[in-house]
Amino acid sequence: MTRKLGIADYPIAEKTPEALRTATGKPLAELDLAGVREGRVRLEDLRITEQALRLQAEIAEAAGRPTLAQNFRRAAELTAVPQEVIFAVYELLRPGRARSRAELEAMAERLEADHAAPLVAAFLREAAVLYEQRRLFGQRF
Repeated sequence: MTRKLGIADYPIAEKTPEALRTATGKPLAELDLAGVREGRVRLEDLRITEQALRLQAEIAEAAGRPTLAQNFRRAAELTAVPQEVIFAVYELLRPGRARSRAELEAMAERLEADHAAPLVAAFLREAAVLYEQRRLFGQRF
């Protein structure tokens, strides 16, 4: 699909299902109970994809919800990040878990360099500044 999606395309799975494919390349029309029973539909087919999240971002942007759109874009980046890295990021973002600004910035560098996630990295850098201002490093709640 080459055109940008808008509000009229929401929800995508119902209004524009041809715009979506599973992580393994199947069209949504192939996702059914019979496919699950026969083993044609696997767990990988049910996971959210970067493409679906980016399309959701387009719709959010068209609806005048830029913050939601940015959240969808960050989520799209995270689809390619291993779970253990996502859990490490989550743990660092909990107030009092990171010991310093440098720790959050190091994780941001890792996300950019190893996982092509510049939006999530920018989010971590922003959090590092705010955590420092609010003295949240090493102070557990």
